Amino acid sequence: MTIHTIGAHPVAIGKNPERSRDHNRRVVLDIVRRHGSLGRAHIAKLTQLTPQAVANIVDELMGEGLLMETGRLRSGRGQPPIQFAVNPEGGVTIGVEIAADHMVTVALDFAGRLRGQRITPLKDTTPGSIISAFSREFSGLAGSLGSKLLGVGAVMPGPFEIDGMTSVGPTTLSGWAGVDAAEALSQACGHAVVVENDATAAAVGERLFGSGLSISNFCMIYFGVGLGLGIIQDGAPYRGAFGNAGEIGHVTVVPKGRLCPSCGQCGCLEAYASVYVLKQQLAAVGIADSEFSDLERLHAEGHPTLMAWIEDAATYFGPMVAMLENILDPQTVILGGALPDAIIDEIVVRMGPLPTSVASRRQRELPRVIRGKTGQLTAALGAAAIPLFDIVTPKLEISPGNTISA
Repeated sequence: MTIHTIGAHPVAIGKNPERSRDHNRRVVLDIVRRHGSLGRAHIAKLTQLTPQAVANIVDELMGEGLLMETGRLRSGRGQPPIQFAVNPEGGVTIGVEIAADHMVTVALDFAGRLRGQRITPLKDTTPGSIISAFSREFSGLAGSLGSKLLGVGAVMPGPFEIDGMTSVGPTTLSGWAGVDAAEALSQACGHAVVVENDATAAAVGERLFGSGLSISNFCMIYFGVGLGLGIIQDGAPYRGAFGNAGEIGHVTVVPKGRLCPSCGQCGCLEAYASVYVLKQQLAAVGIADSEFSDLERLHAEGHPTLMAWIEDAATYFGPMVAMLENILDPQTVILGGALPDAIIDEIVVRMGPLPTSVASRRQRELPRVIRGKTGQLTAALGAAAIPLFDIVTPKLEISPGNTISA
């Protein structure tokens, strides 16, 4: 594969007149979003589009309110070029994370800035209760935004449509087997809703707004209530044939080991390194209903149960990271989700030294494992990012020059 690069980072290139107009719009929006602001000539150079094509696309995007002028760049002789940036007021997207114990609803403007958020605990995760809560949370947030709604995304824990694994156990949503979630949620809010696996959406969120902003190939181990894996390949999410790629929570790490709380098999990774298991272990020593802030405090205090879980998680994640590297060859593996930053940082530290893999190169631009930047809202931000993704993110295309080859 041959990929156009700017510095060390692969970027998509434009398709000139005989190619796709929609692709070119996404290329221009993506390059402007990543650089903050650019002039027409600079956009043409970076995208390999003709100056006339760039001028037409910029004028079109300005007319639609998706780009805005930010003034002139003072440099050198002659008339300073007009600079363009993504217009935050170009519209908003709403994302909803539906987890086994909570619902998070967020709104992002077109520049990816957080415009609002709501978090509510869930006791009943059956379809009727969830749809009612979804409608209420959506209406409460959408009514306060005052901008054009570009799309709605929702994320739910997978796997989808798998006998014995879907809607089974405490890390999934009970009663949803056979329910068309996208149709039900769309009817509840009056807008088309895109439904995605929570780990895949979290990886999209990191790709657009977090640690993966300049990384075109990475894996993200996502801590929900259970565990999942999001895969970004050539800048786009890899979902697999049925949307279930990345179900690492149900990879066996201890043959004939602990009973998995979700699928009923023995020795699954989720039985050792999930947030659900951590909270079970804390409850066993008298710390019930531990929330995000409680975990922060317990870590600061060095609570022995939490520290033992961190050690276990690091022990099992090390070989898992090496396996992912050997199979997928990512630039890095990101850890993120519903855990405080300090706990994830400690897991990363305790994972070392990692087993040897194809990633064991002396010259690396990135560490083999890094922490995500989008935090507790990762999956909800990813849900809101899903509608944005098709608007602003092109697929990497082949470039004839300034390349790296693999």
